[in-house]
Amino acid sequence: MRRRIVPYFLLGPGTIWLVVFFVVPLFYMAKLSLNAGVLGENLHFNWQWSNYSEALSAYDTQFFRSFLYAGTATLLALLISYPLAYTIAFKAGRWRNALLFAVIAPFFTTYLIRTIAWETILSDESPVTELLHTIGLAPSGHVLATGPAVIAGLTYNFLPFMILPIYASLERIDEGLIEAAKDLYASAAQAFWRVTLPLSAPGIVAGTLLTFIPAAGDYVNAQFLGGVGNRMIGNVIQSLYLSQADYPSAAALSFVLMALIMIAVVVYIRFAGSEALMGEEAQ
Repeated sequence: MRRRIVPYFLLGPGTIWLVVFFVVPLFYMAKLSLNAGVLGENLHFNWQWSNYSEALSAYDTQFFRSFLYAGTATLLALLISYPLAYTIAFKAGRWRNALLFAVIAPFFTTYLIRTIAWETILSDESPVTELLHTIGLAPSGHVLATGPAVIAGLTYNFLPFMILPIYASLERIDEGLIEAAKDLYASAAQAFWRVTLPLSAPGIVAGTLLTFIPAAGDYVNAQFLGGVGNRMIGNVIQSLYLSQADYPSAAALSFVLMALIMIAVVVYIRFAGSEALMGEEAQ
């Protein structure tokens, strides 16, 4: 009997935390999304399902832009993170801990300050903007208030979430497997594509999810780096809550965003995650 109770006892604190701070607020937000009216003006519950259809039709552009920016930032983060994580795992030697500290060092500064710093970096008078203008990547000499500026901010802010899971997977790989592949006359490139990359797939899947999900709902980067013409769905939800006091529409948009992200994640795991999990088991 004691052995049966112990697992539930260990799960208890975490379960209570999730119920109190996730399930209960989610329930009240779901109920709020079916209300009619605005805060302070005849707000009442009446199963207003039209809030969801109106949310999709009125803000479809912001939804598309959010997923486009988040997807692009995730891809860029992956292209930057994998070589860096590979270098730290296999080539860094005694510099490994220093490089890992450099990866997590931005977390010692708040998210908001890091984004405002990018606003300074990409200002019209900055050396970075002048360099981009010189090489033709910013013909107008203006980078702020553009989509690429938002994507750059998202990529930078969520880069550690991509690097660390990939590094964790690479660090666990037995280098003897790579040497064995080379002993069987595989070139360095073949050993990478057939041994290293498949065994690091769990880290890629985890890093992609940890980057894409928060990036899709982000509003800080679009607020400071994107301007009015590059608002993401997070900016719309923030405005509905804090400026317009339209809580039902904001709650409905939040649930639509969660549903779309869930669908995207399920599809991604269906096509990429299953093979990664099999690779993890084989490892």
